[in-house]
Amino acid sequence: MNSEELIRLAESRSAHNYHPLPVVIAAAEGAWVTDVEGRRYLDCLAGYSSLNFGHGNPRILDAAREQLDRLTLTSRAFFHDRFAAFVSGLADLCGKDMVLPMNTGAEAVETAIKVARKWGYEVKGVAKDKANIVVMEDNFHGRTTTIVGFSTDPDAYGGFGPFTPGFRVVKYGSAEAVREAIDENTVAVLLEPIQGEAGVLVPPEGYLSAVREICTDNRVLLIADEIQSGLGRTGETFACDHEGVVPDVYVLGKALGGGVVPVSAVVADEDVLGVIRPGQHGSTFGGNPMACAVGTAVVEMLKTGEYQRRARELGRFLHDRLRELAAPREGRHAIVAVRGRGLWAGIDIDPSLATGRQVSEALMRRGVLAKDTHGSTIRLAPPLVVSRDDLAWAVGQLEAVLREL
Repeated sequence: MNSEELIRLAESRSAHNYHPLPVVIAAAEGAWVTDVEGRRYLDCLAGYSSLNFGHGNPRILDAAREQLDRLTLTSRAFFHDRFAAFVSGLADLCGKDMVLPMNTGAEAVETAIKVARKWGYEVKGVAKDKANIVVMEDNFHGRTTTIVGFSTDPDAYGGFGPFTPGFRVVKYGSAEAVREAIDENTVAVLLEPIQGEAGVLVPPEGYLSAVREICTDNRVLLIADEIQSGLGRTGETFACDHEGVVPDVYVLGKALGGGVVPVSAVVADEDVLGVIRPGQHGSTFGGNPMACAVGTAVVEMLKTGEYQRRARELGRFLHDRLRELAAPREGRHAIVAVRGRGLWAGIDIDPSLATGRQVSEALMRRGVLAKDTHGSTIRLAPPLVVSRDDLAWAVGQLEAVLREL
């Protein structure tokens, strides 16, 4: 079947919870993918950072193949021989004591919420069922009913209530708003160090440090959702590292599975994660042997610093080129704003020219795969293995699209 036939069949037999670009990918390697007709595209989305290390990374595939021939699943009813290496390696990477492995990012966020509430009741002494968590406007932490209940995006929460209470939404980037929202029953502040789905929004310098200080002063856990921003994407292992901030809880996912299997985790010290005891939380596939084998390979790759360095150096090149492109042409700004850090960029297109979807479709026709969000914004997040020449070519294609518009 060709692309058109496959798309028609998929659209007729699947729920329409996504609006994919009309491309059907059949193979991939590194930063490039190939559709069923053999056309090649530069992947500038990387599975929302799930493919930080590229498609078909040999080291990750070798780990997966070796494990596939040995053992894939036991459930946590038993120990297996890959578990200890994974949790100890990831804990060391984060500078923490303990790891609670799950599968998807949303599961990890839900886990962090449960842990924070239990910590609040058992350690901080919050009255039963009174715990609250401070969250941010324009957040994106997943799609469960609890999580969308504190979203400010109508597409995310509309039609899915009633919602779980216990969350206080404040303005992102305002440390003072966080301070004002905290009371004696606050157990945690949950935030993305850089908001990805909102358009790669980087908070003001000093914001994360200020929130860290506020949480410490008020005996409140700082939970950093580094699912998209972490594991090398921004040029550091974690986006929090840019301000030297160490959260109480890391929430990780996406790239932790190397683009092979879903792997997520909550990482914290024993005084936080130690509140979870047998029977109180779990997952059949969380911490399975295949996930641990792949996750261990990812951790080992990050320990070298190679991928963080690539993201820093290539990120500077990418943002320099995008800023040049954003300069006014003939008295007009085709690009209204460029944001981001490392190999991660949010680009606001003049809405009078086109929507983000229209720009993404035009880029696709030129061999570049990107994703729109919130009207006229597009995101670029290529795998960290992308070459400088490929980045320059991709920006050139964006320039050509804007010229056509």
